[in-house]
Amino acid sequence: MSDAPTLRRSLPRPARQTVQLLGALLAVELVLVAGYVAATGSTVLSLRHAAYPFVWVNLSVLAVRAVDVPAPTTRRSAAAGAVAVGYVVVLAWTSGLVSVGSGGAVSARLVPAMPGWGPLLLVDGPLALSLVPFETVGYLALALLVYVGVARAAAGVLSGLVGLVTCVSCVGPVLAAVLSGVLGGASTAIAGATTGAYAYDLSTGLFVLTVAALWRTLST
Repeated sequence: MSDAPTLRRSLPRPARQTVQLLGALLAVELVLVAGYVAATGSTVLSLRHAAYPFVWVNLSVLAVRAVDVPAPTTRRSAAAGAVAVGYVVVLAWTSGLVSVGSGGAVSARLVPAMPGWGPLLLVDGPLALSLVPFETVGYLALALLVYVGVARAAAGVLSGLVGLVTCVSCVGPVLAAVLSGVLGGASTAIAGATTGAYAYDLSTGLFVLTVAALWRTLST
């Protein structure tokens, strides 16, 4: 009988705990979406756009859980922390999660939206924050993975820089700029659903590839 490797044998099997965690996350997310739709009477116009936030969140949770995060006890880990902080700041600024504020008194409000897309936390002041939940979670996860890679001096850590282009504002800057003049801090999330049919398809694909590359490098 031939022992030649097959595609099925060569594919890694996820651990049972990973499958259970993913199942629990999906169950909670379905309940949240169903509850939001029932409470607000809203309609899900695009299943894929409703699902994108959970792709980001679930992949982030699974990837971070799969790697060992070293404690910041050495110079290398301290330097890695500085790199990770700078990385997430660049991601947040490029994506529009953080921008220049009005300069007035600090104010904050929550804007309801479909779970994952919202609730949006909008803060204005010297800096403006438009924190879309799934992007915030995704970029923090990327930063943590980059921290682990730099702390270990992993050769594949540069693949994380691909995450810089996962921001939707890079895909549709013209419309995002127009919306920002009308809608203020909320424009980032709203622009994501309107900057072209494939804006979030591209950004989600790049996010998945980035996290997968880091996950593979750091979990081996």
